[in-house]
Amino acid sequence: MLNNNQYIFGIHAVIEALEAAKEIDKLYIKKDLNGELAQRLVVLARQRQVPVLRVPVERINRITRKNHQGVLAVVAAVSYCRLEQVVPMLYDNGENPFIIVLDGVTDVRNFGAIARTCDCAGVNAIVIPERGSVSVNADAVKTSAGALNYVPICRERSLVDALRYLRDSGFNIVGTSDKNAQPFTSAQFTGPVAIVLGAEDKGISPEVMACCNQRVVIPEFGHINSLNVSVAGGIMMYEVVRQRLADNQWVE
Repeated sequence: MLNNNQYIFGIHAVIEALEAAKEIDKLYIKKDLNGELAQRLVVLARQRQVPVLRVPVERINRITRKNHQGVLAVVAAVSYCRLEQVVPMLYDNGENPFIIVLDGVTDVRNFGAIARTCDCAGVNAIVIPERGSVSVNADAVKTSAGALNYVPICRERSLVDALRYLRDSGFNIVGTSDKNAQPFTSAQFTGPVAIVLGAEDKGISPEVMACCNQRVVIPEFGHINSLNVSVAGGIMMYEVVRQRLADNQWVE
């Protein structure tokens, strides 16, 4: 159950929030809700790049029993960024960009742990898709120990398009998978790099993996043969740190 400062309900209130450019994580609309106001609401949401989920009214009722009129907006705990804004700024500032891309990670605890490591390892931004991804809510911020207040989150409509943009911007795109033969320590991380981490159950989707320049594996020797995604992410991030320190980067 969300607390009162995490959602906005009612069609007029949500329209006002969108018009005021309030950060909305996602928008639930009752499946059969139509009419002029509903159409206006959907248009505004698309203009603000807010995911719209058409759901049974029971789904909204499970969140609030107040007079929601078939509309409920989940408020984002942080402000989202766009890659097209972040990447040029990093280059303009003389940074050697380091980005983490999450494909299908939905567990808020894993996401928070990844964000915490990102902040410690000097990651410049985390990229998530609009759909099929964890929500950046208050629980995620708490789990990250506040790291999500410092690491920019880029929410992109298409991860494939986002990775193509990064590749065209000079990034080495490295995908992690237990089905790849190249050891992760043999990949090149000293230049601009984006590391892609997939969901624990499905891994990186084939279309996203096809965008990767390099595909690497973290060796596993036990019986479970499945590293937690936040642990795998930490290993990959600190390999970047190790290589960049060895290359005399980040020297105070």
